[in-house]
Amino acid sequence: MNRIHMLALVALCAAGCRAEPDARSAAPERFDAAPPPASVAEPRDQFLASLRSLCGQAYAGRITANQPASAAPDPFEGKALVMHVRGCDAPEREIRVPFHVGADRSRTWVLTRTGGGLRLKHDHRHEDGSPDVVTMYGGDTADAGTAQRQAFPVDAESMAMFEREGLAASVTNTWAMELVPGKTFVYELSRPGGRLFRVEFDLANPVAVPPAPWGSDAGG
Repeated sequence: MNRIHMLALVALCAAGCRAEPDARSAAPERFDAAPPPASVAEPRDQFLASLRSLCGQAYAGRITANQPASAAPDPFEGKALVMHVRGCDAPEREIRVPFHVGADRSRTWVLTRTGGGLRLKHDHRHEDGSPDVVTMYGGDTADAGTAQRQAFPVDAESMAMFEREGLAASVTNTWAMELVPGKTFVYELSRPGGRLFRVEFDLANPVAVPPAPWGSDAGG
């Protein structure tokens, strides 16, 4: 085989035997990772935000449950019931909601955002503004709840107050609030023995703003 044929054979072998790219060794096709989901507010914060949207408004309510029936006169029956969402200076932290029963302006619900959830307290005052002997009772949420319902089992401080003041039945209280935006707000008190009290407020029809609650300044 002459030198020219030898060179041609070498060139042909080099062209035919060149290694094909290994598909397995090729760099994998890259896909951009999906963006992380937008943060979702906790149910308790959604609830507080819904209540905050009512700041400055007042709404009429009606009793939808009040059992068992009592032989004693009920302080709520037959009275005009009005809630007024006010005390909104720092609504992401605290909102105060006076609950008027006829001309009685002694009651204010105080809803506070804590590190662990929500806290409900009942601020009771006399007409001269001084605190009632039974006041600032309530409890903290025990779970996340939902955007439309939060429950508040009685706390130890309130239990001690109730026992001290001879209100033994109240040591098992659980309060709850429900809020369906644009429709209803509900305040509820329940006990394991069958006690159930519920007032439902119509959020679709605001009413005239009532006077300030007893013991309050113009803004709180």
